[in-house]
Amino acid sequence: MAKARTIELSDGDRRRLEELSTSMRATAREHVRSKILLYKSEGWSDVAVADKMDVSPDTVSRCVSRYESGGVEAALADAPGRGRRREISEADRLWAVSLACTRPKDVGRAAEFWYPAAFTAYVREVARDQGHPRMATVSESTLRGIMEEAKVRPFAVTYYCERRDPEFEQKKHDVLVVYRQLQMSFDADGNLVAEPTDSEGRVVHTLSYDEKPGIQAIATTGEDRPPVPGGDAKGRPTTHRRDHEYARLGTLSLLAAIDLLTGVAIPQVSESHKSSDFVGFLKKLDGAYPEGDVIRLILDNHSAHTSAETQAYLNTVPGRFAFVFTPTHGSWLNLVEAFFGKLASQMLRGIRVSSKEELRERILLYFGEVNEVPVPYRWTWGLDDIDLGAEDVDAIPFEVVNAKACRPGDRGKKAPKPPRRGRRAKKSGVEDVATA
Repeated sequence: MAKARTIELSDGDRRRLEELSTSMRATAREHVRSKILLYKSEGWSDVAVADKMDVSPDTVSRCVSRYESGGVEAALADAPGRGRRREISEADRLWAVSLACTRPKDVGRAAEFWYPAAFTAYVREVARDQGHPRMATVSESTLRGIMEEAKVRPFAVTYYCERRDPEFEQKKHDVLVVYRQLQMSFDADGNLVAEPTDSEGRVVHTLSYDEKPGIQAIATTGEDRPPVPGGDAKGRPTTHRRDHEYARLGTLSLLAAIDLLTGVAIPQVSESHKSSDFVGFLKKLDGAYPEGDVIRLILDNHSAHTSAETQAYLNTVPGRFAFVFTPTHGSWLNLVEAFFGKLASQMLRGIRVSSKEELRERILLYFGEVNEVPVPYRWTWGLDDIDLGAEDVDAIPFEVVNAKACRPGDRGKKAPKPPRRGRRAKKSGVEDVATA
């Protein structure tokens, strides 16, 4: 009887084959061929290995020959050119991918993006007319594979934010200089040691300001059911139970600022967030801080902040307010945004009220709770690169608030008083402040 053909495995090859033979991630082909080589290294005959692995003796012999000629990887992989040839040509694939990169509305469909079933139906519909008859019977799974190979996901959307403000870096720098000045007002233990002052020696109070519009007042249509100790009938923890139905009662807008030195939050809840609401908030700040001090606001370029009505009020209190504008798409530079996030997660999430007035009262109550132990908000990112000795801090804030307010060349200027607007001015209160 002829002696069984045996192979010699190196230690590295043996470890590799043993890992594949037990790995859950190995393919069926890798699993079978690794076991074949391991059995052959132990002196098994081709027939015995074939019977053990449920393959033919020729399969065992070919696997051993590939190992002897090319090593482990040659034995585990198929030779080039093996297998069924592709029925779908490369031209068909490129056509399908290019079609997936368009949008349904561009070809008269209602959807915004292609989803697998709709995309498959459209490909089948137009394939013959566009010179790709094989694609007229393509399956959804095949199209999914083509898109996966091309790394295209026509049903998904990824959002981005383009910097369209040509002065983004300069405005960001200005905001960071203000934050650096505030940082220098505290000692290492976080105690306030000196309030910032301007070149005239006036105390400067810095506040981070923004609006949160569209806060919904939602009422329940039935009573909430509180949790019950002891769990439900199946022993699961119980929760608050609420009827899915609800009633919309309208919306409110929150105008708020946080004092970056003291941490005190100042709210104003309004029906809207127009210029008149913003002017009302400025008047509230004017009455809250000592006369003669400067109130410096870090805020965005909302139209209410740069309107004629706002400028008309500022002209009546010259030198009282100073604005530092964040760049377009730079709201993340405004610390009050973090406060709004905390407000939304701690109080507004899941809130139900019986009226808009109740919503207003609960928002103000939340601010009262926060102000019981105010915590100053601190900014640290990017401040190590700011050298106050090389900065003219007084040149950063400016009180001009008109359509050109954010142009560096207009800093320090005041816009002219707006003209009378007759009946419309009387309604908004502009006429009184404009002629003061």
